[in-house]
Parts: sequence; C-alpha cells; structure tokens
Amino acid sequence: MEVQSRIALIGILIEEESSVEPVNQTLHDYRSYIVGRMGIPYRQKNVNIISVVLDAPADVISTLSGKLGMIKGITVKSMFTKKK
Repeated sequence: MEVQSRIALIGILIEEESSVEPVNQTLHDYRSYIVGRMGIPYRQKNVNIISVVLDAPADVISTLSGKLGMIKGITVKSMFTKKK
C-alpha cells in the first residue's frame, strides 16, 4: 500500500537566539519534504518567525514537528490540509 502524502504548514516561533542553529539543522535534515520556507526576523520583539510548507507523509510531518518542539526556546504548531 502506498503511503499518502499530506500538505502541511509548520509554524515556528524562536525566542532564544541559541535555538536558531538547531532549528536550521533539523529543517535541513528534512529538506527533501520541504516545498517552501519563509523566515521573518521580528527584531523589535527579539523573535524569529518561520513558516515551512511540507509535502510528506503525516508521520514524517509529526516527527519533524516533535523534533522541533524538543528544542529549547521555540514554539511549534502544525496544520494539515484536508486534501490528501
């Protein structure tokens, strides 16, 4: 049986500068699933905001979100399209 791919958006809020490199490395590890990425440095509030669009099996997206969520100083939320 073929594993179905899902389209998802992962939102990442980085509140600690030391968390930037681990986040970038984790995203690099999943680069083959990433459709696009946008980063916004909100310097006035000392927060970095990253949105990542993925096309991957649901378990891969959940694993990535979980790995990111374990990094100190960040908040992560995932959203999936209803389309499969």
